[in-house]
Amino acid sequence: MTNNALVIGGNGGIAQAIIKQLCANSEYQAVIVLSRSHPQDKSLFQQFSHVSWIVIDSLDEEAVDAQVKQWQSDGMTFSTIISTVGVLHAGSIKPEKRLEDISINSLMSYFQINTLVNAQWLKVAPKILNKQKAVFVVLSARVGSISDNQLGGWYGYRASKAALNMLMKTASVEYKRRMPNTVLVCYHPGTVDTDLSKPFQANVKPEKLFTPEFTASQLLSFLPALNNDPNIHYIDWQGQSIHW
Repeated sequence: MTNNALVIGGNGGIAQAIIKQLCANSEYQAVIVLSRSHPQDKSLFQQFSHVSWIVIDSLDEEAVDAQVKQWQSDGMTFSTIISTVGVLHAGSIKPEKRLEDISINSLMSYFQINTLVNAQWLKVAPKILNKQKAVFVVLSARVGSISDNQLGGWYGYRASKAALNMLMKTASVEYKRRMPNTVLVCYHPGTVDTDLSKPFQANVKPEKLFTPEFTASQLLSFLPALNNDPNIHYIDWQGQSIHW
């Protein structure tokens, strides 16, 4: 079976670690990375000859459809798709502490990036996933769990991640019928030392602040053992299940 990997959202810290570890894995013949901007780390292409980078706006449905058709024309399929797209704070967007902090514009941004980008790729993935065996992963978060929410706050981030989880959970019903050999995964990476978490690291115990390399290796080590009964898993960096 041909193993190709697709990473969506390539310039983040976790994404960079995942890309390098996928490239270093001899099981993958090609690693393709998608991002809205050009790669920040050009050394990646000096280290690995089988990685390629495509600049694309994943919210542009026509652009995504055109890219998918190109892969279909080339006979390209993927055994691993990992979406690392996500936002917690950016410019005026920041986690809300109380109801009065809710902004419609911020909510729309949270849902566009955390939910809709992933919905776009979840929709087209059956056309490009390897039908023999495949896995589709999104970076979710423990705070996206409705049953686990005891602290409140962070309305937009929580809601957009909960919506992402619901999209994945709902799609798993259809995937079970159409793509029975595909496993869907919502992955909580923990608190990782990246730009996304920097404003919130002060209260994190040193042993609970992970490097991107660690959480990437944890994820990639779990994937081979995940089965398709059930065909969807909501897990954390330890491989433990999280309640929806």
